[in-house]
Amino acid sequence: MALQHEYMQIPTVTKAYTTACVLTTMAVQMEMISPFQIYFNPDLILKKWEVWRLVTNFLYFGNVGFNFLFNMLFLYRYSRMLEESSFRGRTSDYVFMFLFGGCLMSLIGFFVNLVFLGQAFTIMLVYVWSRRNPATRLSFFGMLHFRAPYLPWVLIGFSVMLGNAVLVDGIGVACGHVYYFLEDVFPTQEGGFKILNTPRFMKYLFDAQDDTTYEQLPPADQPGGLEWEAAADPPPNNDDDE
Repeated sequence: MALQHEYMQIPTVTKAYTTACVLTTMAVQMEMISPFQIYFNPDLILKKWEVWRLVTNFLYFGNVGFNFLFNMLFLYRYSRMLEESSFRGRTSDYVFMFLFGGCLMSLIGFFVNLVFLGQAFTIMLVYVWSRRNPATRLSFFGMLHFRAPYLPWVLIGFSVMLGNAVLVDGIGVACGHVYYFLEDVFPTQEGGFKILNTPRFMKYLFDAQDDTTYEQLPPADQPGGLEWEAAADPPPNNDDDE
């Protein structure tokens, strides 16, 4: 019951996406479907109209193992923190960010030989979160301490150690930066204006019944993952009080 309660407290978009990723990966693991049926293939999409590949390639993270758990953990935590903070009460805007990032990555995928983009999408979410929380201090296994904006680059380094392609993570960072610049930077500059406007029908569909009563991720779990944790601030200097 505790697990069910925790699951139901996950914000809508994060819950839907992570559940779809887990179910898709489990279906492949149990040989109910084949990776060849869901990978990104421009020829099959354009010539045979297998348009589901535009979505399914974001849902598979490889065989169940450390790399899969690593991606799921970071996807869940950082997507949830984004949805509970920057996008709280703005589900339509979060869905629009998903669509924008997915479309941009798919467009790049037509020119780059990539078959699955789920990992790049995770890095995009982490990048946006890190840029919106620049003062947050993080610790990697208690050895490496840094500010949040460096998190995507640390993850890329760790991903390389796991044998993953740098290109995938690089696309995630690039797409995350494009979204961050268009949404947070350009509108605040002199002569700037808001470019990314969520369509009204999406606001009607998602915001009319938006549920903001879910419990936020406990502070002890933010912004963790694999022993990641918010680094404690140094204790205040009380010498002047003596």
